[in-house]
Amino acid sequence: MVHVNVSALVSVVGAAVDGHVREHLVDRGFEGLHLRHGYVFQRLLTGPQSISDLGRSLEVTQQAMSQTVGELQRRGYVESAPDPSDARRKLVRLSSRGRAAVAAAREARAEVESRLVARVEAVDLQAARRVIEELADVLHIGDALATREVPVPDGLVGGH
Repeated sequence: MVHVNVSALVSVVGAAVDGHVREHLVDRGFEGLHLRHGYVFQRLLTGPQSISDLGRSLEVTQQAMSQTVGELQRRGYVESAPDPSDARRKLVRLSSRGRAAVAAAREARAEVESRLVARVEAVDLQAARRVIEELADVLHIGDALATREVPVPDGLVGGH
């Protein structure tokens, strides 16, 4: 393999993992999902949220978030209901289809991890995990990983 710096390698391999997960989702009937939807799903895994709160968290306009939520709702991945504390406000949550898509994505990642574990010594895997966690801290996203608030790459959620 050609020598590539760690950050470039993580970027390229991360994109390949994303591609693998997307193929896995399509193979299981979860069509129409894109990388940008994963950021919305991550926010919704913490509980129902308003479109305004999602937009603020993902740093996109309410209009862009409404469009993304509408797209996910038409495909059956999210649903909305009145906020019990304020009936004028609607909360978005993952539907059972959305939760099943999350489970399928986790299954795809677990399958990749399992194949990796079969090829790499446990100590090497632990060292790699530590290095990647440090890379996340260098990029100031370590804490965001833990709270499911990873910043979205520019234009990813608002764009199509």
